[in-house]
Amino acid sequence: MITKELLRTVRQIQIRTSRKVSELFAGQYHSAFRGRGMEFEEVSPYQVGDDVRLIDWNVSARYGEPFIKKFREERELTVMLVVDVSPSGLFGSGRQFKLDLAAELCAVLAFSAIRSNDKVGLILFADDVEQYVPAKKGTRHVLRIIRELLHHLPRGRGTNIAGALGFLSRVTVRKSVCFLVSDFLAEGFEAALRIARRRHDLIPVIISDPREAELPDVGFVELEDAETGEVVLLDTRSGDLRRRFAERMAGMRARRDAMFRRMDTPTVDIRTDRSYVEPLVRFFHKRELRR
Repeated sequence: MITKELLRTVRQIQIRTSRKVSELFAGQYHSAFRGRGMEFEEVSPYQVGDDVRLIDWNVSARYGEPFIKKFREERELTVMLVVDVSPSGLFGSGRQFKLDLAAELCAVLAFSAIRSNDKVGLILFADDVEQYVPAKKGTRHVLRIIRELLHHLPRGRGTNIAGALGFLSRVTVRKSVCFLVSDFLAEGFEAALRIARRRHDLIPVIISDPREAELPDVGFVELEDAETGEVVLLDTRSGDLRRRFAERMAGMRARRDAMFRRMDTPTVDIRTDRSYVEPLVRFFHKRELRR
């Protein structure tokens, strides 16, 4: 059921993200993600500063003066937002839960895409794919995507990244730009990632919280694993406990980062206690330089 509160939240996100798209992201998104190719449009008289490699010698010989070929970009892309909605996203020690941050970030990406006349689709997954919205254009469609992200209650408790990537390949006929948004607190998906990268332009967006890296010294704390339901009582005054926790999480991050480096896959790293603007701008800029 879509409540007035949900609609109000969607509207607030639309206002916030539309401003950021207008001021920061739209142009950079367009430059970072090129269309499928260039299509011939017309010939026109050569002007000083034009690229001489584009001179059409046949037309130039016919008219006795230089003419150049002009092309236009075949722009339309399909952008798929593949978002991990497993219960581990319902955590955040900063300003937002990880899932709330994912929703706002996806809104920015979606509005940037439609500004460039691209289509946007959505896949929500936990231990299985739970929601699929086929890619379309338009502001109303993006608002629907935001509503789905905010309104969705996960049915599963696990994180099956491999299954989500397999579903993506089954429902997308052509190559897409895929933002895979997750905290990546899972393992065993490297093979699926390699397969998906061969077909799609895959960008992992890692959302993390500082409390996932280290435990504070606050005495006894009861913790529940959001994905297994296991509850444990910890004495965080123990330096040995905090050290072992930090080492375990650091090891998981190191294995994940090494996997992405092996595949030469740049990531976007977002934290709940910091703005996502700088990491996203930096990613767009690096990608444009690489292209």
